[in-house]
Amino acid sequence: MVKAGPAVDAVVDQLSPFLEEGDLLIDGGNSDYQDTERRVKQLESKSFGFIGMGVSGGAKGALEGPSMMPGGTKASYDAIESLVTKMAAQVEDGPCVTYIGPGGSGHLVKTVHNGIEYGIEQILAEAYDLMKRVKGMNGDQMADVLGQWNSTEELASYLVEITEVCLRTKDPKDGADLVEKIMDQAGQKGTGLWTVVTALQMGASVPTIYASLNGRVMSSMKPQRVHAEQVLKGPSIKDFDLGKPEDGMSPLMDAVVLSCVASYAQGMELLRIASNDLDYALDMPSIAQIWKGGCIIRSRLLKRIQDAFSAKPELENLMVDPWFAEQVNRRLPGLAQVVAGAAEAVFPCPVSAALLTTSTATAQAVCPKTLFKPCAIALAPTLIRGWMKREASTPSGWIERFIDDELPRYSS
Repeated sequence: MVKAGPAVDAVVDQLSPFLEEGDLLIDGGNSDYQDTERRVKQLESKSFGFIGMGVSGGAKGALEGPSMMPGGTKASYDAIESLVTKMAAQVEDGPCVTYIGPGGSGHLVKTVHNGIEYGIEQILAEAYDLMKRVKGMNGDQMADVLGQWNSTEELASYLVEITEVCLRTKDPKDGADLVEKIMDQAGQKGTGLWTVVTALQMGASVPTIYASLNGRVMSSMKPQRVHAEQVLKGPSIKDFDLGKPEDGMSPLMDAVVLSCVASYAQGMELLRIASNDLDYALDMPSIAQIWKGGCIIRSRLLKRIQDAFSAKPELENLMVDPWFAEQVNRRLPGLAQVVAGAAEAVFPCPVSAALLTTSTATAQAVCPKTLFKPCAIALAPTLIRGWMKREASTPSGWIERFIDDELPRYSS
């Protein structure tokens, strides 16, 4: 595996002298989609092919077949299609690989896949933290709850499955829960950051994914957190109602379900916007289909996502699809109960809190940003005087010019 960035360029430069017309290079690592755009153009101009192919699956994917997301020219994909369709994981409606689109589209889809993964992992970490530190549950008790969740359509997934396994795993030396002996520091490979930066650049809202990325950044600051705990003496954590373990801790499950749905919804919305902005013509149902097997975010929920985009390919918000809207409306009180309880108990749950704020704001037609408009109008006399001083004279139609050209700078 070659590290993303200059190292990939160096390898491409080293291999290029040995390539002949029609030869094809495949970057199967994680790369910034903009770098892949450049490499596709660079090599295609020399009559070589280049595929930027996102690959997800880990060790299990290597043995049983991964999910693959190849992008580049259609001709380059056609040259490898028979090979990758055999290599990929297989689900009921086909192999978990498809032609994603031109340029860096394959790596963009893989980047967003990883952003979704960040969101799901963070909400599972929050659920673990709440069960452990608020309710005092041990690994087996928490694993029992995860086992119940994994038996449901909403949460049956690879990540919930392996979280249950991790919570049941014991240290062979003393029989204690192994997870409690792991340092609470997590890094990031860059794909979560790329997801958030791309979303900001394209005007997509991804608060759940951003909160998860920030959670990783904060976890990496272990020495600072240890020092701050000695100085910033907050209230002791209070117990509050998260539901009964034998019932799957219903309010907590509501928060986890909605956070997982939101992670998928935000990722798919980013892909929709990017597809339009970059002329990728992404096939959203096909992307959901190839994520149903082999990859880290595979889940039963992806069948519902596939169906939603098949019914409405230009769906702007997955949360308003009828099936998902019912989930939101039914589970929002449980999410609110968890966030309110955590706030009163002075307990951090950044993904749940971000989701509650976003989901309620999204469901309201009125937005407080209207305050900026009257502020700009109130400033208008001052702005007009400054604008007129910059003009050598006062031309005809100056009011119209000011309203059309100058005022929007202060009111947008």
